[in-house]
Amino acid sequence: MSVDTAPERAPEPAAAPQVSLRRILPPVVTGQEIVLLVVVVVLWVLLGIFTPAFLTTGSIGPLLVQVAPIALVGVGMTFVIITAGIDVSVAAMIMVSAVVTARMMVGLDIPAPLAVLVAIAIGLALGMINGLLIAYGRVHPIIITFGTANVFQWLGLRVFDSSTVNGIPGTLDFLGRGDPGRTLGVPHSFAIAVVAVAVAWWFLRYAKAGRSLYAIGGNQNAARLAGIKVQPRLVWVYAVTGALAGLAACMMIATGTSTLDQSVGSGKELQVIAAVVIGGTSIIGGRGSVVGTLLGAILVQTVVSGVTQLGWPTQLGFLFVGIFIVIAVGTDLIRERARRRA
Repeated sequence: MSVDTAPERAPEPAAAPQVSLRRILPPVVTGQEIVLLVVVVVLWVLLGIFTPAFLTTGSIGPLLVQVAPIALVGVGMTFVIITAGIDVSVAAMIMVSAVVTARMMVGLDIPAPLAVLVAIAIGLALGMINGLLIAYGRVHPIIITFGTANVFQWLGLRVFDSSTVNGIPGTLDFLGRGDPGRTLGVPHSFAIAVVAVAVAWWFLRYAKAGRSLYAIGGNQNAARLAGIKVQPRLVWVYAVTGALAGLAACMMIATGTSTLDQSVGSGKELQVIAAVVIGGTSIIGGRGSVVGTLLGAILVQTVVSGVTQLGWPTQLGFLFVGIFIVIAVGTDLIRERARRRA
């Protein structure tokens, strides 16, 4: 009797699961971004009809200059909110960066590149303080940043010494409103903001570190178990936001007069958060878009400028922006509930 001694056939390895990039990467263009773009275009058309001067270069140029610091800081704030955090100290960081840089420009007559580096370095240091306290202190970001906002504001007021900074030279005019501040009619500050948005869009979509921010915002514990270094990423997210606030401070110095007062940066944290939320970034984290933030910043500033040009009470601008925020947050919550039920 013969015995079959042929070795048993090894089982074929299971096919690797197919991973759809759509499930990993945020969509190139979201429905909310398209809606925002349509709303902005409709508003511009209506304002152009009722106030013909709105669509002139003398009106659009200053509007884009005002949009630039909001959109720029909004890039960092988008990172922060994607990770389920928030930073209400950005206005105070802008003030500290602006006053220290302005005083150095007056007292030391430093060149433009050094002035920009000083402002960015100050913002970076202040943002890193936020990041370290949030990442390793394990306290909710709104508590930490509300506390540091008051500390930073006190520091800025001490540097102001209850007086304005006068005689600021035109070192940063290339970021301002006039001819030195634009090329082919496009303000340099707005162009910088658009470049920052483009880089951030690429980073969030294609860089591993960028995609990890969505995982952190979705579930920190799951992200940590997946091997993501959550705490270091949180530190640099807030540090980047601070650095962008420092650069925004340079823009605000350039768009002002030769005098800087204590109101610099006041209210910018609300405008930035409004732009980010209206732009489609989920306030509960895990989802967001810097392109939407740019459109949200344009929408917020369009509403503010439009109300002024129409001669309406300034309070109506706040009302309309508030309505947009409520609609955006409500839509996000409804969408999140629908996703959990699915």
